[in-house]
Amino acid sequence: MKKRESIIYILTIIFSAVYIILGNKAANANKVDYSLNYETGTPQKARVIQVIDPEYQKIVYDGYETDDKIILFEAEFTTGYRKGTEFTAIQSIDAMYAIDQKVVEPGDKIVVYLNQNHNVENVKYMFAEYHRIDFLLLLMVLFCILLLVLGRRNGINTLVSLVFTVLSIFFVFIPAVLNGGNIYSWAISTCIYIIIMTLLIISGFSRKSLAAMIGCTSGVCMAGIITVITTKISHLTGLTSEDSMYLLFLNNENPIDLKAVVFAAIILGAVGAIMDVSMSLSSSLAEMKEQAGGMTSRQLTRSGMVIGRDIMGTMANTLILAYIGSSLSVTLLLAAYNSASPLLLFNTEMILVELLQAVAGSLGILLTIPLTSLVCGLLYRSDNTTEND
Repeated sequence: MKKRESIIYILTIIFSAVYIILGNKAANANKVDYSLNYETGTPQKARVIQVIDPEYQKIVYDGYETDDKIILFEAEFTTGYRKGTEFTAIQSIDAMYAIDQKVVEPGDKIVVYLNQNHNVENVKYMFAEYHRIDFLLLLMVLFCILLLVLGRRNGINTLVSLVFTVLSIFFVFIPAVLNGGNIYSWAISTCIYIIIMTLLIISGFSRKSLAAMIGCTSGVCMAGIITVITTKISHLTGLTSEDSMYLLFLNNENPIDLKAVVFAAIILGAVGAIMDVSMSLSSSLAEMKEQAGGMTSRQLTRSGMVIGRDIMGTMANTLILAYIGSSLSVTLLLAAYNSASPLLLFNTEMILVELLQAVAGSLGILLTIPLTSLVCGLLYRSDNTTEND
């Protein structure tokens, strides 16, 4: 790695660290406390030793005995200062649950907290959830190892950029939204940061990365503008699901702007695909310029459009399939209940927002192609050529 590239790389890392720290501080400047008043204590990891009584207690309401039941089991803490300490706990099985709930078994890894079931007051702890994250963490570690082995230096750069991307979302953008920040400005600034940081770490500062930055930023901005216009024309409220309703009622004094959440979801969801298109196009044209020698601005722009036509089909499909896949359950449910009226189905706000996400992102990709091609044509053109091709 050349000295200039090393300096830019280090400066990008420093800038990213400063951005995360100061951004988190700014996002939490007017911190809102969303903690619930449940006296559950701190959740703890545990392992089930044995089931003591599978029908420890029946639940009775006003003299009516339900099919709900309480299971008494023995477990031991697996973390903290109480690691190895054995205790008894209960698991509540709700008969009205949509599917059969799994009963704890010896060896199960679980999460417990203080007992909140007032029907059983003589047991201190109760089952909260199965501890499911271990296997996912294993897959993440495997992903990182393969990334480093197959990508080598580029794999390291990819991993570094991925870490900063995740930090910018969870330590800057999300706290800013929850604490009443302007979602539009925070979403745009987060996208711009991700674009600049990723391209500088992956490709360094060059005409190739500069062209990709300009093209990608332009495409994301266009996707955002299209989203705002469509939201206004289509009279969208942003209330697309129960989750949206919960967001709305999180802070009654300063409610979260649901339309802004839709805007942020669309541009954050599209920035990865748009950045992929802009970088692929910029890199292809840079390599073409390197191999072919003298090429005019018009020739490079024309070549970029030809390459872009092959890229746009798969990238548009990527966005549409990703959005449909992420909301497949809801889409199936709405389609089932509105099968007799496609008109109503496609005018339902929940479906319309999903379609808007795919269409706005795809339009952003389409507009990125000519913009990136034009910028590459201007930046890559040979100094000793004329434009009379």
